[in-house]
Amino acid sequence: MSTLDPADWSALRALGHQMLDDMVDHLASIREQPVWRQMPDAVREGFTAPLPAAGTAPEALYERFRADIQPYVTGNTHPRFMGWVHGGGNPVSMLAELLAGAMNANCGGRDHVGIAVERQVIAWAAEMLGLPETTSGVLLTGSSMANFVAVLCARYKALGAEGRRQGAGGQKLVAYASTGVHRCVPGAMDMAGLGADALRRIPVDAEFRMDLAALRAAIAADRAAGLRPFLIIGTAGTVDVGAFDDLNALADLAAAENFWFHVDGAFGALAALSPTLKPLTDGIGRADSVAFDFHKWAQVTYDAGCVLVRDRELEFATFAQATNYLASAARGLAGGFPWPCDLGPDLSRGFRALKVWMTLSAYGSAALGGIVDDTCALAQRLAAHVRASNRLELLAPVKLNIVCFGINGQGDAALADLVADLQEEGKFAPSTTTIDGRLAIRVAIVNHRTTAADIDALAEEILRRI
Repeated sequence: MSTLDPADWSALRALGHQMLDDMVDHLASIREQPVWRQMPDAVREGFTAPLPAAGTAPEALYERFRADIQPYVTGNTHPRFMGWVHGGGNPVSMLAELLAGAMNANCGGRDHVGIAVERQVIAWAAEMLGLPETTSGVLLTGSSMANFVAVLCARYKALGAEGRRQGAGGQKLVAYASTGVHRCVPGAMDMAGLGADALRRIPVDAEFRMDLAALRAAIAADRAAGLRPFLIIGTAGTVDVGAFDDLNALADLAAAENFWFHVDGAFGALAALSPTLKPLTDGIGRADSVAFDFHKWAQVTYDAGCVLVRDRELEFATFAQATNYLASAARGLAGGFPWPCDLGPDLSRGFRALKVWMTLSAYGSAALGGIVDDTCALAQRLAAHVRASNRLELLAPVKLNIVCFGINGQGDAALADLVADLQEEGKFAPSTTTIDGRLAIRVAIVNHRTTAADIDALAEEILRRI
């Protein structure tokens, strides 16, 4: 076989048109579908087959997709998916994925338009969050990798080029974040060779913000023990309850101590798009780095994470490598210095920026900010249902789009069963978390398709079952 192109392009065209029509119909009718379907054992077993030696016609593969894949995905496009902070995607982003797939561009480097589009997206992101025009950054799979990049930049600031050559050695670097920090941050410390235990988890106050007095005490204690504090990580929208640390106070402390100041704003950073909620993000523009995801509140199709780094030269020094076979040049296709592979860990990178650029261009920041406002208003609506019932109890303040509540007189096992029942029946998909040792129903309203009627129906369904 000398090529993978079809002998008959018209047949592929017809199949592509059918796929597009079917997927538009799928999104247009998403409300009438179950939120989630449990995968039958037979379907699961069907994906344990040996490697095929012979090919299968694309038409047959598409039929397999319709039967065994499409019905059993996560469900986060559905308006009643409310369990985790997953965006709902958008139709323009879906089309951008088709275009990016056809271009098959490697956006790790070289001088082509994919790099220019990504730089535009990074500039827009910096503008959103109040960072300077000279801010650097790259798009990544998500905030897990974005936080990892930030930790590596902070490590470079602390150790310099020697740290890249020899590692952290016996430097005993320690970092600080609240107890509400996302799991990917200790993971980033681990992957950076510093160890997850080098992250100090600072207690929070009644508003679930990092306790500044406890932070200062921890820094002093670590210094007295011969350790080397180097990084403060503020959280803009904790995953459990949506709390914001006092970012200005953390920025002040980091500046006074000459620490790197990073903000994990996985979803909460995009509160900056909302004129009403933007004050929550005060101080984020002072960060040395920010991690966040376009695939959450900005509704871009998965995956679309982003890291912004204030100091372009430091980011370049953290990641750049000199190799003869990947050397940039003053002109030609090897131009375009610096390449994205010199600003992050990935050399092979898809055209992720296209769907972000098309989403921001198609809808505009004002409309996306309106979705942020709407989802937060829906959270307040659900909180009002909880307050109005003597059977339900709010377990955390509702600051953004996340509502955590318990059921009075019901144990953890019964609450977990109720949530699983809702999921397995395809009616709603909330999740659970633990607040002060008590299991809570956690409703995260992120999807732009969710309406007040969905919130009322969820409250009614839970009350009916208890």
